[in-house]
Formats: sequence, C-alpha cells, structure tokens
Amino acid sequence: MIRKLAAFLAVAAMLALNGCGYNDLQRKDEGIKAAWSEVLNQYQRRADLVPNLVNTVKGYAAQEQTVLTEVTNARANVGAIKATPELVNDPVAFQKFTKAQAELTGALSRLLLVAENYPQLKSDALFRDLQSQLEGTENRITVARNRYIKSVQEFNSTVRSFPTNLTAMLFKMDVKPNFTVENEAAISTPPKVDFNKAPPTTPAPSASPAPSAPAPAAPKADAKAPTPTGEQPKKGY
Repeated sequence: MIRKLAAFLAVAAMLALNGCGYNDLQRKDEGIKAAWSEVLNQYQRRADLVPNLVNTVKGYAAQEQTVLTEVTNARANVGAIKATPELVNDPVAFQKFTKAQAELTGALSRLLLVAENYPQLKSDALFRDLQSQLEGTENRITVARNRYIKSVQEFNSTVRSFPTNLTAMLFKMDVKPNFTVENEAAISTPPKVDFNKAPPTTPAPSASPAPSAPAPAAPKADAKAPTPTGEQPKKGY
C-alpha cells in the first residue's frame, strides 16, 4: 500500500512539474548552454589566429606599431577573462566579456584596413590563408551568436510568463544576459575582409601651365667707341 502511494505521489509530482513548466525551463536552459559553448568555441578560434596574423603583418609593416599593439593588447584582454558556461549567469561578467570581444573586433578591422596599403603583404600566401580563415571564423561567430540570442530570448520569455514564472522563482531561475549593441545591424554583419581589391591609386598632379616666355629686352643704344688714350677729341670748326 505504501509503495503504491509513493508511486502515485511520484507520478503526480512529475505531472505537476511538467504542467508548471519546469521541464520546459530545464530544456531551454540546456539549449542556452549549448549555444553559448559554440560562441566561446568560435571566439577562441579567432583568438588563436591573432598571433600569426600580427606576426605576418609585422614582417611587411613593422612601422604600424600602434595598430599592432592595439590588436595584441585586445587579444590579451580577451584571454584574461575566464570564459565558462557559468558566465551567462553573471550579467556583469558577461558584459565585460562581450566588451573585450568587441574591442578585439575593432582592432582587427583597423589592422586589416592598414594592410590595404601594402601590396606585398596582400600577395603573401600565408597572409591570404589567414585572412580566409578569419573571414570564415567571423561568419561562424555571427551564426553562433545569433543562435545564442534566440535561445536566450525563448528562455527569458518563458521565465517571465505565468505560471512558469512561479516555477522559475521557486527554483531560482533568472533571466539570462544577452548581446546588446548600439547598432543592431552590426551584430549580424561580420567585418568584411577583402584583400583582392586593388589599393586606391593616387591621382597624378595636374600639369601646371608652362611659364610664359619673358618679353624681349629693349635693344641697348650703341656705345661710343672709346677715345684713344692721350688724344683729345677734335672740335669741328
């Protein structure tokens, strides 16, 4: 009798949890973790490309020290943040992480813009391979980030809806932080990396008009022949 009662209570509890949205919350929470892991994977892939990219550019454009230093420092800032699945549960740490990644994105864009001024660098086989990998990685980051955004939106909507909000409060499930940018179009558009475009040519200076020929000098009056020394000029009578 006791066993039957325990089994009945267990079934009732399962139905109650399912009806109050507990299972749905758990499923969506796991979806967020999977999406976030993919975001971290692609960000790490990009970070791994940076050292080789910087060294290759340095071989042709060592004088661009400011841009090279910006990229190196931005990567170091990204690496200093411990990116774990639990990061999505800490809005402050999440914001710090996304800010560091945005700074790296900006630094890489400036580096690639500078590279446009060096034709020999653009034709280097290693550099072209790195730019191809970087372009593919940026596309993967965009896809992974968009999946994470959708997963978080679904979870947060469920957490705020009745009656699942009561279950979320009971099990201490709060809304998850999401990507936010001032320009929403930037989040779905990876930086364009194109080194096939010829560098802009400097327009030739316009030919200045030929200077006008100087006016011919007026003919000088014939000078009188010098009088021989010792002779006085004769006066006419």
